[in-house]
Amino acid sequence: MKAHSWSLLILLLFSSFIFSQQNETDGLVKWLDFKEAQEKNKLAPRPFLVDIYTDWCGWCKVMMRTTYSNPNIAGYINSYFYPVKFNAETKDTIEFDGQKYVSTNAAYPKSPHQLAIKFLGNNLAYPSTVFISSDLKTSFLSQGYLKEQDIEPFLVFMVENVYKTSPFNTFQELFKNAFYNPQLKKRANFITLKEAEAKKGKKKTAVFFFTNFCNSCKVTIQAVVHDSLVANVLDKHYNVIAINAEEDTIVFNQQKYTKQFINGYPFNSAVLALTNNKFSIPSFAVLDENMNPIETIGFFQTPESLYHILKYFGEDIYKKMSWDDYVKANNNNNKPEKEPEKTHQPTLKKPASKKSK
Repeated sequence: MKAHSWSLLILLLFSSFIFSQQNETDGLVKWLDFKEAQEKNKLAPRPFLVDIYTDWCGWCKVMMRTTYSNPNIAGYINSYFYPVKFNAETKDTIEFDGQKYVSTNAAYPKSPHQLAIKFLGNNLAYPSTVFISSDLKTSFLSQGYLKEQDIEPFLVFMVENVYKTSPFNTFQELFKNAFYNPQLKKRANFITLKEAEAKKGKKKTAVFFFTNFCNSCKVTIQAVVHDSLVANVLDKHYNVIAINAEEDTIVFNQQKYTKQFINGYPFNSAVLALTNNKFSIPSFAVLDENMNPIETIGFFQTPESLYHILKYFGEDIYKKMSWDDYVKANNNNNKPEKEPEKTHQPTLKKPASKKSK
């Protein structure tokens, strides 16, 4: 197995900001109001992070002094989110997503704002944090104090579009295993691209791509592929490879590949050959026994969905039935194995909006 070394806080690689002071009121996050955030989002879409607080909330102040005053956490938020600090008891009129919201009782100091009720419902607990997709259609709520390690999976979940294919609770557990569980059992065996080429004709190949900035890639390689179901189907049907898409030189099929700009970033051009020009981050490619591309799967995959995708191609089921028919067949039987999730398709469609608490 080829060794890969990950820092626990790789997600913060591009966020090494230096600050001279910490501010209890604002932390180190460059907070915006809703108007500013929405105007910026029209020009350059990003997810929103909304910190919902009140003036009398002690834990809100603690979160500013700790989580939002951590230079790495704050730097990541400033780089990849539009952060909004929202007083749940403000008397201001706020326009959000084309609708205006006002205080429920302007004469009473502690009356909740209509927008706070929209986000929190009847459970007006503070601090609360709302993560909203850039199209404003999908949101996730976390209530209570979030320390640094608690907020990290939420940040990656939104920035890397994991929410499109995975429930948050599943991703949170995998994230913590990948970054903070040194005792996690490693079941899958990785080999090099050269070693896989030497084994042509015997097994298919599963290629998992990663980069130094893709945290959901690392969750896949460090945790998802070592799930017992996934590891078993990989061992049975596949040679397993992990490739750093940022490598300077990769040799594949006796051809040397170097870096070029792909989707605006310098990746090694071998990734296009291995994915039949369908490369994205994160993704993994399925190659046949002669290492020709069969399919490339984009977005993060849960162990359950990855298991079924690997089985679908590994057992040549794809030659006999469509993915939709395979999903229906598995949903209609009572086998003890886990069922595939419909949103995790080899040809991904736009997912429905989800909410997670």
